[in-house]
Amino acid sequence: MPVAMKTEKSSWRLCEGDEIAPGRTVVRPMGGGERFEVYLAWEDRMFSLVVAKLLRPDRVDNERSRRALDREARLLERLAHPVLLRGFGAVPDGPRPHLLLEHLEGPTLRSLIKRGPVSPEQLAPTAVALAGALHYLHGEGVVHLDIKPANVLMGMPPRLIDLSLARRVERATATRVAVGTPSYMPPEQLDPLNRGPMGPPADVFGLGATLYHAAAARKPFSSRRVEPWLDAEPPPLPADVPSGLAEPILACLRPNPAERPTARELAVALEPVAERLGARRRNGRWRRR
Repeated sequence: MPVAMKTEKSSWRLCEGDEIAPGRTVVRPMGGGERFEVYLAWEDRMFSLVVAKLLRPDRVDNERSRRALDREARLLERLAHPVLLRGFGAVPDGPRPHLLLEHLEGPTLRSLIKRGPVSPEQLAPTAVALAGALHYLHGEGVVHLDIKPANVLMGMPPRLIDLSLARRVERATATRVAVGTPSYMPPEQLDPLNRGPMGPPADVFGLGATLYHAAAARKPFSSRRVEPWLDAEPPPLPADVPSGLAEPILACLRPNPAERPTARELAVALEPVAERLGARRRNGRWRRR
């Protein structure tokens, strides 16, 4: 049986001091995905560190990739929310098409989960902030479609990043192929042709799967095959996750999108939970249960 070989991603292989564009130089590489690679950069005009998100060399002449860059740039220009990453413009043409993004310090939620479950006192306010950002996005007619721990930067407030898959709701509902990260996708996003359309409830599911992963240090659905997830419900969360936090998270993971809370309903449900947990911590009376 033939084995698929993992191919190396196309890369600019830029090093410290290399020029991305006039007045914009590399500080260090930061990684990337299939379509983009990311560098920490110095921007002379802003006299500041920024993040440059470059199309990979083999994607520069790809019309679909260029459209994705342009779409993300236009969304970043239009959207403004304290929990969303800010954009500072784009260079869609030239030898290295790229976006310029806000540079933020701090770990991702994914890196925290690697150390073990995230405490309820930290997770609850994070959940409220992220639900608030989704409520704003959905009110603007936009869905993110890639909510996952790697796209949450932990800070005060936490920040939701990477709008590369985001799109207008009308376009999302017309999508007939799966887009996103399977472990955090609902049935209608995994199989839009038969279970669609995808829309704001898909983001709520993605947030629920992200919060579940953080609370339990395991993904809600562990099978590598997606078919069993389509009508499944996840195992209960650990007993030390307060019911006021666990129940809204599990509600987000209902297979039927009509049965999930909206992002606003989720934020409203979790806000008093976050306040109670915060008060216990401030008063020195926090204990896990």
